[in-house]
Amino acid sequence: MVYDAADSHLASAYGRLLTLLADSAHVDVFLDQVVRVAAEVVTPAVACGLTVRRDGGAVTVAASDDLAAQADEIQYSADEGPCLHALRGGRVVEVVDLREDERWCRYREHALRLGIVSSLSLPMTVDRETVGALNLYATLPGAFTEGARQHAVAFTAQAAAALAIILRQADQALLHQQLTDAMASRSVIDQALGVLMGQQRCTATEAFALLRQASQHRNRKLRDVAAEIITQVTGASPQPAPGFVTPRQNA
Repeated sequence: MVYDAADSHLASAYGRLLTLLADSAHVDVFLDQVVRVAAEVVTPAVACGLTVRRDGGAVTVAASDDLAAQADEIQYSADEGPCLHALRGGRVVEVVDLREDERWCRYREHALRLGIVSSLSLPMTVDRETVGALNLYATLPGAFTEGARQHAVAFTAQAAAALAIILRQADQALLHQQLTDAMASRSVIDQALGVLMGQQRCTATEAFALLRQASQHRNRKLRDVAAEIITQVTGASPQPAPGFVTPRQNA
C-alpha cells in the first residue's frame, strides 16, 4: 500500500477535525472551519459549502467563500441541483462537466455564469439519517480524480462523525440549560409557597393548591404567578434562594 502526500494531507485533516471538535464551543464555528479544511484537503476544489435540512427545505450553514454560497443559493431558488440531489438521495453526486450535463437545467445556466464547471456533493449521515451535504466546486472540467473522490468521501465521513459528537454535546448543553432553568423555577416556587403558608397559615400542600389555582385562573405559568407573589411582598424580583448553585457553577 502506497502512502503518498495526499494521504498524509488527509491524515493531517483528520487531526485538524479532532482539534476543531475540542476547541469549537458552538456548532456554527465547527461547521465554518470544516468547509475551509475540506476546500484545502480535497484538491482541486475551489470552494466548499455545507447544506443542511431545515424546516422542510435546505440552507447553507457554512461556506468557504462567496462562490460556494452563491452556488448553493442557486440550487435552493431553482429547487434542483447536485447538492439537493445528494441531500435528498443520500448518495454522492458528481458533475464532471456542467457544460454537457443536462440533469438540472435551471441550475446549470446560472452556475456556469459563476464559473463552476465541475462539482462533487457528498451526503453527511448522522445516526443513519442524511442531515446535510458537503459541496465541493471547481472551475475546471473533470476536476475530481478517483483519488480526490476517495479523499472527499473519507473526509466527509470523518466530518459527519465529528458533527454527530458536537450535536450531542449541543443537546447536552441544551439539557443542562433546561435543568438549570427548572431548578431556578423550583426555587422561586418554593419561596412563593413559603409566603403563602405564612399569609394563609396553611400547609405546603394547601399553599401549592392555592398557587396552582391562581395559575389556572389567570392562565399563566406557575413560576410567573409565584414570581408575582414574591415581588408583591418584597418589592423586588425573586432571586435564587441563598445557597442556590447552578450545576455549571458547581462543576
